[in-house]
Amino acid sequence: MLQLQTQTAAYWTTDLKITRADIDALFTHFLETEQPLTTREVALFFIEQRLAAELERLRKHLASATIFQPAKHYEIGQELIFPALNFASGKVVGIRAGNNPDYDHFNVIEVAFGEKRREFAADLSVPHPLNEVSHDLDALLNSLQPNPETIFEHYGEAISEALEARLVAEPDAIFMGGYWFVRSLLAQATVAHLHLAEAVLDLREGGPATAEDLLPDLDFAPELPLPLRAFSLNVALSQDERFDNVGADGDVRWFLRRLEPPEVQSVPPRLEYRPVPYDDRLLTPELRELEIELGDEFSELPPLDKPPREVHIRLIYPHRRMGTLPMNAYLEAMLPPATEAQRLLITLIDGQTDQPFSAWVMREGRYICGLSDFYRRYKLPIGAHLIFRATEHPSQFILDFKAHRPRTEYIRLAIPSGGKLRFENFKRSIGAEYDDLMILGAEDIDGVDEVWAQTRNRRRSLSDILSELLPELARLMPQGTVHAKTLYSAVNIMRRCPPGPIFATLIARTEFESVGNGYWRMSDGEAS
Repeated sequence: MLQLQTQTAAYWTTDLKITRADIDALFTHFLETEQPLTTREVALFFIEQRLAAELERLRKHLASATIFQPAKHYEIGQELIFPALNFASGKVVGIRAGNNPDYDHFNVIEVAFGEKRREFAADLSVPHPLNEVSHDLDALLNSLQPNPETIFEHYGEAISEALEARLVAEPDAIFMGGYWFVRSLLAQATVAHLHLAEAVLDLREGGPATAEDLLPDLDFAPELPLPLRAFSLNVALSQDERFDNVGADGDVRWFLRRLEPPEVQSVPPRLEYRPVPYDDRLLTPELRELEIELGDEFSELPPLDKPPREVHIRLIYPHRRMGTLPMNAYLEAMLPPATEAQRLLITLIDGQTDQPFSAWVMREGRYICGLSDFYRRYKLPIGAHLIFRATEHPSQFILDFKAHRPRTEYIRLAIPSGGKLRFENFKRSIGAEYDDLMILGAEDIDGVDEVWAQTRNRRRSLSDILSELLPELARLMPQGTVHAKTLYSAVNIMRRCPPGPIFATLIARTEFESVGNGYWRMSDGEAS
């Protein structure tokens, strides 16, 4: 039985080995075409090469054989191929006269397939479907050969992983911006080319710009095809600290590092979380559910089956102050991958006006920055409900909130005093939906910053901060209690902290007492 190996799943998965000949064929292809290829394109080239090699192997194996057709005459010892039997190959070992009154004279040949034998009609003068089979062996083999796209559809992941692992280990292979090429075939950028690229980006206020945008001003390797020129320039820029790739995987875009916003060049201290050791087993199911609801970027959230299309976010003070958006695990799953950089420049679309604006994804700090104007335009309060929604474009997202006619409401206003925070209820006009347990206000920003700085410098403990905030907030409530969400919101004015350590401290310390439904108060001994 002759079966194409390339028709089996094992050939493309468990038995797959990338050989030196495969790499040499790919590098020769790069040399001839001068075109970088994506991993998918490399995989399709590899599949096509393997299919062609299999076809040639079978062609040589079957070159001396004859395709069986009932109308033909055959002799003992002749090798025959039977397309109807999945290209089984057999030898004629016997011939006898056929006997059927419905037909004129014909013969019956006996064919050995290894130890098995079968009989077939030959010298048959009446029409038969097998007589319509092409005599062309190449045409028949081509008709059996799988389609490369179909193979990639079924086994592309396994093939791509094997190829990537082999190419990563190949010294002369280089990967940049989603494309592969040969390092020794790159055009070499000079110091002058790089200085010119910096000047062009300077005129563009830092960027972003693609290599294709920069090339017209550089006179860089004009004799080469544009894709190779762009790839070579991308490689050169990636090796120079002045340039930052801020594009998603497969979409290389350059920005001058020195012109990036301060919150892109380093994480603002306001957003830094100094991890607090705590025993998460202390958290009750109710508090754990509350932690998941708050969706803090430093909280461990349950995994999702697939990336969401929409994430809801509650705005806390540090992000409102810095004009940033917290990037928890769910929001990050919506973003395009950026394999070569922790920074990514995306487009946000104002859900109220449909106007686009640029924002920076900072994976290292777990935030998105560039939202100060958006927050100020709509006077969004701490505790506001924000909606981050995907679009059809992988690097564009809608940022929205539920707006309503502004109305005057009482909110808790943080007032700095003597290095501490007091809270008072004041009327303020609010035009957006918010969490009434988390809403806070702060108007003396410099004073609040001073309280934050003192808290940070003194390394005040969570229990110390909670002992100060809880009675102050409870004073504004008729029941003298404070919800855990309110405490989370208030603590983050003084220090950046996810809800887990805050909730665990409330449970672990005897000075705090739960009164149910997420509300807390100072214990009787402490309150007195």
